[in-house]
Amino acid sequence: MARLILTGILAGLFFSATFVLNRAMSLSGGHWVWSASLRYGYMLLMLALALVLTGQRQVLASTLCLFGRHWALFTLAGSIGFGLFYGLICFSASFAPGWVVATTWQSTILASPLVLLAFGRRVPLRGIAFTGLVFAGIVLVMLEQAGTGALRDVLLGAAPVLVAAVAYPFGNQLMWEARRGAVRWIPHVEDPLVDHDLARVLLLTLGSLPFWVALVLVVRPPPPSPGQLGQTAVIALLSGVVATSLFLRARHHARNAYELAAVDATQSSEVIFAVAGELALLHGAAPGLRGSAGIALAVGGLALYVIAQARGQPR
Repeated sequence: MARLILTGILAGLFFSATFVLNRAMSLSGGHWVWSASLRYGYMLLMLALALVLTGQRQVLASTLCLFGRHWALFTLAGSIGFGLFYGLICFSASFAPGWVVATTWQSTILASPLVLLAFGRRVPLRGIAFTGLVFAGIVLVMLEQAGTGALRDVLLGAAPVLVAAVAYPFGNQLMWEARRGAVRWIPHVEDPLVDHDLARVLLLTLGSLPFWVALVLVVRPPPPSPGQLGQTAVIALLSGVVATSLFLRARHHARNAYELAAVDATQSSEVIFAVAGELALLHGAAPGLRGSAGIALAVGGLALYVIAQARGQPR
């Protein structure tokens, strides 16, 4: 359990690059559609290259074949868990600082048990209580931001993220359920490639491509700048490949609904990393007393997850 938590926190460190760099691109005039779609184009290339360079060409070929056999499942999971999730995250970065988007994103910790319940999984009551503690911290941070910015920007910076917070665990849960074959309407994927860290991310990335093509055709954004091309490449590597692989690995090895919710809760660490990144790179304002208290509550809720599991107390 402790290893799962540490892996999740390490993923949170790399995930935080998303919020800081997306805000930087927004401030420099980069369109949110390119910030979102280019990341997954880069990820596709990076994942394929990583498999080739590590002598896993057969894994790459087999992954493409597996996608072809279950294209509907992977397109659904990728479009929701990668496409809808990240498109809304990038849209919100146009209206709110990165650390605010990161904080609002932690509502996925509350959404995760609801998604598990929707798939018929039992969620321990103590886990929900700890989730509530984390969410209380998020509310404090949002109240502080609402007092310092325009209401319109607060809403446009927060509301899309709340939808993204449901989309991400839903897409991931589709993959988790497909591996186990317990839900009748989800195909049972018994191929061991689903247990391969890079192959699992590649399957979801391939599944998200139709979403990105449709989004570009509908919105028709102006061409991306050279700076945006470079920054999205960095996000693709740190957040898309490294962080996503770490997070999905931790989630994949969770043995029950309680551990799944605990791994999802490690995303609260992104807030701390995002605050530090914005202070260092974008010279943003530090959280005040209320915001700091909220961050402390979020981290405290995460710690209680670990302590309760170590003592064997979950119900």
